[in-house]
Amino acid sequence: MATFLYRLGRMTFRRRRLVLMLWIAVLAAVAGGAMSSTGKTTEGLTLPGTQSQKAIDLLQKEFPQASADGADARVVFEAPSGQRLTSGANRSRIESLVAKLEKSPQVSSVTDPFADGQVSKSGTIAYTQVTYKVAQADVGDAAHKVQAEVVDQGEKAGLKVSLGGNAVEDAAQSKLAELLGLAVAAVALVITFGSLIAAGLPLLTAILGVATAVLSITLATQFVDVGSNDTTLALMLGLAVAIDYALFIVSRHRHEIRDGHDPEEACGRALGTAGSAVVFAGLTVIVALSGLSVIGIQSLTSMGLASAFAVAVAVVIALTLLPAVLGFTGLRIMKNRLLTRRMKALERGEGDAMGVRWATFVTRNPVKVLAVSVVGLALLALPAMSLRLALPDDSMKPPHSTQRVAYDTLSKGFGPGFNGPLIVVVDARDSADPKTAAAQAGTVLGKLDDIATVRPAAFNQGGDVALIGVVPESAPTSQATKDLVTDIRDRSAALHKDTGADLMVTGLTAVNIDVSAKLSQALIPYLAIVVGLAMILLLLVFRSILIPIKATLGFLLSVFATLGLLVAVFQWGWFKGLFGIDQTGPLISMLPILLIGVVFGLAMDYEVFLVSRMREEHVHGAAPTKAVVEGFRHSARVVTAAAIIMISVFAGFLLDDAALIKSIGLGLASAVFFDAFVVRMTIVPAVLALLGRRAWALPKWLDRVMPDVDVEGEKLRRALAAERTSTAPEPVLVGVAAGRANEQSHTAPPSVTLNGSGHGSDDSDTAAVTSTIPRHHRGRIRVLSGIKKRGPRSGDIANGAGTTEPKASIVGKLRNKLPRKN
Repeated sequence: MATFLYRLGRMTFRRRRLVLMLWIAVLAAVAGGAMSSTGKTTEGLTLPGTQSQKAIDLLQKEFPQASADGADARVVFEAPSGQRLTSGANRSRIESLVAKLEKSPQVSSVTDPFADGQVSKSGTIAYTQVTYKVAQADVGDAAHKVQAEVVDQGEKAGLKVSLGGNAVEDAAQSKLAELLGLAVAAVALVITFGSLIAAGLPLLTAILGVATAVLSITLATQFVDVGSNDTTLALMLGLAVAIDYALFIVSRHRHEIRDGHDPEEACGRALGTAGSAVVFAGLTVIVALSGLSVIGIQSLTSMGLASAFAVAVAVVIALTLLPAVLGFTGLRIMKNRLLTRRMKALERGEGDAMGVRWATFVTRNPVKVLAVSVVGLALLALPAMSLRLALPDDSMKPPHSTQRVAYDTLSKGFGPGFNGPLIVVVDARDSADPKTAAAQAGTVLGKLDDIATVRPAAFNQGGDVALIGVVPESAPTSQATKDLVTDIRDRSAALHKDTGADLMVTGLTAVNIDVSAKLSQALIPYLAIVVGLAMILLLLVFRSILIPIKATLGFLLSVFATLGLLVAVFQWGWFKGLFGIDQTGPLISMLPILLIGVVFGLAMDYEVFLVSRMREEHVHGAAPTKAVVEGFRHSARVVTAAAIIMISVFAGFLLDDAALIKSIGLGLASAVFFDAFVVRMTIVPAVLALLGRRAWALPKWLDRVMPDVDVEGEKLRRALAAERTSTAPEPVLVGVAAGRANEQSHTAPPSVTLNGSGHGSDDSDTAAVTSTIPRHHRGRIRVLSGIKKRGPRSGDIANGAGTTEPKASIVGKLRNKLPRKN
């Protein structure tokens, strides 16, 4: 794979204009298709095999007039302070608004608040139920316009009017979160590279990649069901991983240039090494997210596939468009005028970076550091034992949204359980006396605890299936309501024995309970699948038994610590004021599953990029502890920047008003923080220091049967070395002869000399390129590849590729200003 990516990198570098034009054409085509698409996102849930889904299917068959799959809305009216809605003026205003709703497009039925008993006992709150002929995604703009007009006219008349239900259109979401994440990412990139050009490339390619992915998902709504939250998660993940992947490749590209390679060769080598790790890391995220489809919930499947597609686009962008853009920058990518004095000193090889000092500290005190880290994460994980799950409803909407106001108003007027009514279905098709069976079911329901109201049974045209409305006393997401649903279902066996009829519970509340139960049951199996996949993939990459075990245990610590933090904040209310949370409640049912999938992929990212450099140093002969420190020297700075970028993108969603989006943002940001800084950069070096050479041990029989995926690009290096020795001698630049005299020395300075300021050339600069022979860790000699067959080209070293004899005086003057590796 490394050799293929090496060739791909050089090809896209050379044919950069064609590659760029192709990507622009793809983006334009997708944008055109998305703009013309008439598809809409959906909110529906299908739960094959659950009782609530079975009841829904029966209702659609036996009660077609009820539009069982149609959208619905509740229009809630509240009287001005000191007044009642039953007074003449207020009543006439409400009747006028109800009449307007009846004439709305796509409406199937509208209830009368006063005739149907939909006025609170105090007379201050009432509602009308609006049922549409079409599903939620098909409710048109004309119907939404009538809803808005009813609210506006009611408020002008002095009433407080709010809307709830799935037929109500959500307010447009602010893009502040995305913009803030991009701003922090830009700052982190500038600090990392000290160059606007180097910092801008990851942002540019990430934006193009995310735009392509999101527009493609929008276009896909024309052909498949796409959930309303799919685009948000795809945007969040796609933006984060796209920046990270580009960051790793650009960093390695600059490293290869410092090692003495011209930009094209450096691009090929960067793709062959860092690009291989990007492919592997991206593949793990894609597999983990795609694996959500095995759970059997359509909305979760579409969310996982949409996010996996966004990650796939990020990988392809990093492997094709990014090398092409690097071709346009040439040596300007090496400009680092924005580096601090400290960073410039590190570039010259003076002193040690913070990552190196941290790795040295950890490897000297591995037992203490490991104990503190593991105990700390374990304590954070303790609240996860109280985890409660529920699907989002209007109570999780932003505090001032019309859905949230309607929810709170109905709770105030009719009780908290009114927002989560249960639909009890009496299937008496096999009963000798359906009416007696329905009456007995109503009697049984009336004796149960936590029930506020039991409505009379309503039969279908055949008279053998009945509906009984039940309003609980408790809120829809409460444990009491969940227990009530279980109690009703437990009575089905006795009713069937007495009457031959079956009792089923459905409705939005019951569906939410079934979804949460199904996701809870799937949590452990899905976790086992992900852990097993992690073990296999890491075994292939690192060719070690203990490394995968260590990485997997660290991943589990990150996940459970994150869940513990979310429970403490969103269920227990710790620091809820800090995060802008107005009320506590269960976590969204899908969040733990999503955390496992996403954190698994990101954990493998950091594991591969950090530990692969340690393995490279160990393979080249470094002692185990020294390999850990040297691995940090080369990769800690980039991994730190990548984690900060990822955290900033996710944390930006804490600014959203919705508790649902806040929980996802905090969960993903916390998971990345724990995994990157506590697990990968603290626990990993401590464990490796304790294990020593045993960390890299692999049984010989397993070594023989396992394929060598070569993530580090070692095969590529050997192939390039063999190619150089088998070809005719290439032109040698000034300074090479001196380097040959000290062939076994490892102290020769890097070989690329840029302009007089020590930075890369721009269009007006004149750069002199000189070269000693850079040496590999094993003492192999490197030369600038591609010189023999290539002449100067636009975007390459400014006329340096065709210069074989620069003045010695210039060489001596500029060599001291060369950037060096850390």
